[in-house]
Amino acid sequence: MTGLQVYLDNSATTRPYPAVVRAVAEAMEEHYGNPSSLHKMGVEADRVMSRARQAVAASLGAGPGEIVFTGGGSEAINLAIKGALPGRWGKHVVTTAVEHPAVLNACGQLKEQGIQVTVLPVDEQGAVQPGQLREALREDTYLVSVMYVNNEVGTVQPLDGIAEVLADFRRGGRKLLWHVDAVQAYGKLPLRPGELGVDLLSVSAHKAHGPKGVGALYVAPHTQLLPLVAGGGQEHGRRSGTENVPGLAGFGAAAAVIAREARGAAERIFPLKKKLAEGILAAVPGAVLNGPPCRQENLRCAPHIVNLSFPGLRGEILLHSLEERGIYVSTGSACASRKSPGSHVLKAMGVKGELLEGAVRFSLSSLNTEGDIDYAVEQTAAVVQELYALYN
Repeated sequence: MTGLQVYLDNSATTRPYPAVVRAVAEAMEEHYGNPSSLHKMGVEADRVMSRARQAVAASLGAGPGEIVFTGGGSEAINLAIKGALPGRWGKHVVTTAVEHPAVLNACGQLKEQGIQVTVLPVDEQGAVQPGQLREALREDTYLVSVMYVNNEVGTVQPLDGIAEVLADFRRGGRKLLWHVDAVQAYGKLPLRPGELGVDLLSVSAHKAHGPKGVGALYVAPHTQLLPLVAGGGQEHGRRSGTENVPGLAGFGAAAAVIAREARGAAERIFPLKKKLAEGILAAVPGAVLNGPPCRQENLRCAPHIVNLSFPGLRGEILLHSLEERGIYVSTGSACASRKSPGSHVLKAMGVKGELLEGAVRFSLSSLNTEGDIDYAVEQTAAVVQELYALYN
C-alpha cells in the first residue's frame, strides 16, 4: 500500500475537526456529570449541552428550543417519521424512491401498521418532480418526507418547488408535516428550515466533521411529535435517556464551524469535485457519470458527491484496488452497501447492468486538497486500465 492516504468517502463519515476532538476530550475529562443532576457537576454538564444546542440551532437558523438531540441521523429520521402521529389525523405518507434506508425502512414499518405509503419515482438524474408530488397528495396525507441531497449521487432535490406544492395543500387548514433528511446537506449547503416551511429536519454530526453517535432533529414550533424512547423525559419529553455530553460537545464545536463557514463551503469544495469528475471521465474512456452534471451553476448538483460507473468492472473490486493505493471510496450508501445487491438509488434512476455493477462513489470534504484530487484521478485511471487488462 502507498504511504499517501486520500480519503474520498466523506458521505459515509468525515474526519473530526481538531476542535471537535478537543471538545469531546474536555467533556469526558472535566464535565462528566449527569446533566439532570442538581449538583455543580450536573449543572456544568448541562451548560455544555446548552452551548451545543445553541450552536446547532445557530447553524440551522433556528432557536435552541427547536432542536432535539438524538443518537444520530437515523434516529432523528425515525423520530420524525414514526413520531409524526401516524394514524391520528391521516393514514397516508409520501416519500421518494431514492431516500436513505432509514427513511424507506421507517416508512415500511408504518406500512405494516396500516399506513399507506406512496413512493414517488425520480428522473434519470435522481430528482423528484414537484408536479408528481402534487398529484400524489390526498386528503388523508399527513406526512411528506423528501431528502435535500441524495447521499449516493449528489442530486439536490427541488425543495423550493416542493415547498410551493405543500403550501398550496395546507391552505384551508389541512394538516400535513414535511420532513427533510438533510444529513448530506448539513455543512455543505445553507440550511434554513424555518424559511422553507419545513416542520422536521434531520442532521448528523459525523457527516459534518463531528463525532459519531450524535444527531439532531429540528422541530418547528407547535409541531406535535410522539417520542420513540420513553424514560426520564429528557429533550422536553421528546427523547428520553441520559444525554451524550461528550458527543454533544463535539457536535457543538462542529456546528460552530458550520455556522461560520457553510455558506462558503460549496464554493471551496465544488472546484475539486469538478476536477475529479472531469479528470476521470477524460482519462477513462467509457466511464459514465451518474446523477446531475458537475456544473457550478447547476443548482441541482451537490458540491461534494461524484458517482461514476466503470462498465465491465465490479465496483467493489475497484474499491479495494484503489484502497491498495491509499484511496478510500465506496460503492454507495455505507448503510446499505454490505447488504444490497445493487444501489436502489441507481435502479430508481434507470441505471442497469454493467453500469449498475460498476458504480463507485467519490465524496469530498473541505479537508481535501488539489493534490488529493490529482492523485485520485491518476491512480483511478491506472487501476481501471489494469483491471480492464486483467478481466477483459
